[in-house]
Amino acid sequence: MVIAEPVRDRRSERRESAKAEILEAAWRIARAEGLAAVSLGEIARAVGMRPPSLYNYFDSKNAIYDAMFAQGAEEFVRMEPWDELTGDLVHDLSVMVHAFVGFCAEDPARYQLLFQRTIPGFEPSPESYAVSEASLGRIVVHLERCGVTDPRSIDLFTALGTGLADQQISNDPGGDRWIRLIDDAVEMFANHLTTSTGGNARPTPAKGNRAT
Repeated sequence: MVIAEPVRDRRSERRESAKAEILEAAWRIARAEGLAAVSLGEIARAVGMRPPSLYNYFDSKNAIYDAMFAQGAEEFVRMEPWDELTGDLVHDLSVMVHAFVGFCAEDPARYQLLFQRTIPGFEPSPESYAVSEASLGRIVVHLERCGVTDPRSIDLFTALGTGLADQQISNDPGGDRWIRLIDDAVEMFANHLTTSTGGNARPTPAKGNRAT
């Protein structure tokens, strides 16, 4: 019996290839000149199109930003270090902050798009933002399994990570001045958790490595 080869949708393939090329060009511009420099005209010149042709693939510049946001959020998910977590509070906090700050510092444009409001009038679509929400949800679940359940403590932990990332990117791009402070900052945070609960806080083992 002859098994028929699946029919390729070459038109869809060409369309997806063109969209990928447009997004790649948008990232190149953002990384070289900043997110605000991304424009339909600059992207069109980079990919050899006329600006109106871009509307065949994205209906607005914000739609391009949204696709970039979704890409960045998916890259963050792939970075999540669940296999390195053990259920020990200080160890796991350190692993998560190192992973987050390293992810942010390696690509400031992506960090600004995902974690700062630097583009006037842009909000990620619910579909794109849901990827980030799910990632934060997994982090919160793992923190709770380690005994960190107070919403204020969780907010403080996320502020610790973004603060270190922002300082590193803003003041020592390409270096490690604030990255070297991560373990000290995590120890301070863990001590705060203990003292703020009257000395009764203790790390509790996580049930499995993945916070899902």
